[in-house]
Amino acid sequence: MKKTSLYILILLILALALSFVVNSILFTPNIQLKKDKIYIDVPQNIGIDSLTKILKPYIKSPQTFKLAAKIKRFKKPRPGRYEIRNLMNNHQLINRLRIGQKLEVAVTFNNQNSLPDLAGWISRQIAPDSLSLLSTMTDPDFLKSKGFTPDNALLMYIPNTYKLYYNTSPKKFRQKMWQEYQKFWNDKRKAQAKKQGLTPIEAGILASIIQKESTKSSELPRIAGVYLNRLKKGMLLQADPTVVYAYQQQYGKDLIIKRVLNKHKAVDSPYNTYKYAGLPPGPIAMPDIRSIEAVLNPEKHHYLYFVADFNKPGYHIFSKTLTQHNRHARIYHNNLNRNNIYR
Repeated sequence: MKKTSLYILILLILALALSFVVNSILFTPNIQLKKDKIYIDVPQNIGIDSLTKILKPYIKSPQTFKLAAKIKRFKKPRPGRYEIRNLMNNHQLINRLRIGQKLEVAVTFNNQNSLPDLAGWISRQIAPDSLSLLSTMTDPDFLKSKGFTPDNALLMYIPNTYKLYYNTSPKKFRQKMWQEYQKFWNDKRKAQAKKQGLTPIEAGILASIIQKESTKSSELPRIAGVYLNRLKKGMLLQADPTVVYAYQQQYGKDLIIKRVLNKHKAVDSPYNTYKYAGLPPGPIAMPDIRSIEAVLNPEKHHYLYFVADFNKPGYHIFSKTLTQHNRHARIYHNNLNRNNIYR
C-alpha cells in the first residue's frame, strides 16, 4: 500500500510537472516586439521550419514555438497576411496561423509594360507566384470571352491601388481586375470613346502612345488631338514611340534609343506606325488614367504635327502644316547634332 501510494504520488508529481511544462510552452508570452503589432506574410505550402524562420526576428524562443506546434499537431499554416501582437503566446499564435486571418493589402501597379512584368510585380504583393498569375492572365479562353487578344490583354489592368486579400488566388485577382475594368469603362467613358471614333481598347492603345510621347500632363490632350486628327484624315500616325517599341521588341528591350533614325523606322512590325496605317494591335505601354482621359477629352485644334522642344525639355512645338513642322524639326535635329546625340 505504501509503495502504491508512493507510485501514485510520483505519477501525480510528474503529471503536474508535465502540465506545468506544457502550459509554460503554450501560454508563456513568446512574441517580443518593439511596437504593439507587426504584419507578416506567410506564403503558400510552407512547413514549420520555414515558418519559424519567418518568425525568428520576433519570437524569444523558436524552440518552444516548434514544441508548441508538435503539442497542438500544427503542421502547415494557412497562407496570408497576419497581424502579430506583442506578448502573444504560442497558443494564440498557432491558433491564428491555423485558422487563417483575412487581412487586406494595398496592391498597386502603374508602369509595368507587359503582362510578365505585371505578374512579377503583383507576385511581390500577394501570395501567388508570377508564373501562376501569368498563366491565368494569358488564358486564351478567358481573353476571348472578354473581348481581348494576347496583344491587348494588358489593357484590362487599369493602373491604380486596389484592396485585396494577401492569399487572393490568381483567378480571383483576374476577376477583380475585370470588375475594375468594367467599372472604369462605364457608359460615360464608352460614349466619350465612341465620340472620338474609338472603342475602349483602341482608346487604351492610343493612350499608351501619347503617354510615351510626353510626361507633361498639360500636353497630353493636345497630343491626343494631333493623333486623332491624323486618324480622321487617314494619315499614318508616324509616332516615334511605336518605332522604338517595335525595334526593341525585335532587337532587345534593353536598347536605349535617344534618336529615332531611318534604320529604326524601317523595322517591319505591325507596331511601326511609320509603315502601317491606323493603331498598332496592342499598347506599347500600360496607359495610366490621365493618358486615357486625355484621349477621351482631347484638345480640339488643327495641329497635325509636333516635335520635341529642345529648349524646353519635356514639351513640344506643334504645327498645322508640314512646312512648319519641317522647319521646327530641322532646328531640333541641329540641336541634337550639336550635342553629339546621334543614336
